Amino acid sequence: MPEHLLTLNAGSSSIKYALFDPVASLVVPTLTGQVDGIGTRSGPPDHQQALASVLQRLPSDSIRAVGHRVVHGGTLFGEPRAIDDQVLADMAALAPLAPLHQPHNLAGVQAARLAFPGVVQVACFDTAFHRDAPALNQHFALPQVWFDRGIRRYGFHGLSYESIVAQLAADPSVPRGRVVIAHLGNGASMAAVRDGRPVATTMSFSPLDGLPMGTRCGRLDAAVVLHLMRREGMSVDEVSRLLHRESGLLGLSGLSSDMRELMASDTAGARLAIDYFVEQVLRELAGMAAALRGLDALVFTGGIGENAAGLRARILEGAAWMGLRLDVRGNSCRMPRISAHDSAVDVRVLRTNEESVIARHTARIAGLRA
Repeated sequence: MPEHLLTLNAGSSSIKYALFDPVASLVVPTLTGQVDGIGTRSGPPDHQQALASVLQRLPSDSIRAVGHRVVHGGTLFGEPRAIDDQVLADMAALAPLAPLHQPHNLAGVQAARLAFPGVVQVACFDTAFHRDAPALNQHFALPQVWFDRGIRRYGFHGLSYESIVAQLAADPSVPRGRVVIAHLGNGASMAAVRDGRPVATTMSFSPLDGLPMGTRCGRLDAAVVLHLMRREGMSVDEVSRLLHRESGLLGLSGLSSDMRELMASDTAGARLAIDYFVEQVLRELAGMAAALRGLDALVFTGGIGENAAGLRARILEGAAWMGLRLDVRGNSCRMPRISAHDSAVDVRVLRTNEESVIARHTARIAGLRA
């Protein structure tokens, strides 16, 4: 019986899984699946039930290793790690920094440990990619003692960025210098990369920062939090729920956290949410280009970035002053390159493959690949 490697990617509203034959390929899986809409009317009520349904579909007697996406690695984890009880406890201690993700990541680890006892489990951290960014871009303007205690810009979506960087490196037609990657989805961030190395990113201490997201507010004046607690009498838990679960596209629109529903709606709230999202992407694009001191290529990825052609068109129209020009036909036909021939910046749409990144790291640590 062939050995298989399983990857679990438990996000805030979905679970992706993939089964790989590590001898045949760590890029193309033998089986894939996804559970969407967790916590909504159309999906499972919670991650526990979603995970249970996933594990029931798998050939448990052939699983030799399981790789997990884990959002926050803090200062302890700068590279993938085999999971033991201490590593699990350390990851759990980071849950308050990523409350929409870390508990679900850990639930996947716990479920897999029960389902596949004795099998090697590997944690692959979204923060690890950004650990090599310039020290200047990891700081807040706070006293050094707080940086030393872990209050710093970590960055997230690192597995997605690692996937895109690998794809760009394999394609000689894409400029390899100054690249901004826009991972736009229910969670959204952007990263500045120079010659495949991280430079800056929009998320920072937690996945709450930067761009507005499905239910997360994105960048926010810290004084707003103080005001809500001091003047409005809100508790820590109430503020956390507001910023993580009731804001972003959902809060602005009063309708939905799903960009597809918003783009199909003609309500004023939906228009406000879309306009705000586009505006913030444009501002962050300029900021990432400034960090790179110029821009050679822009890559769209993630659920929105890969599929929302109309939104991509609006972003490129707003960024025309930077020399970006859209190939309208290429954009509407889902071509990999969507920049016009006279565009000063190469613009691509690439499908991220976090599962392959997780599989490669897991196979290496578990010693599975031939």
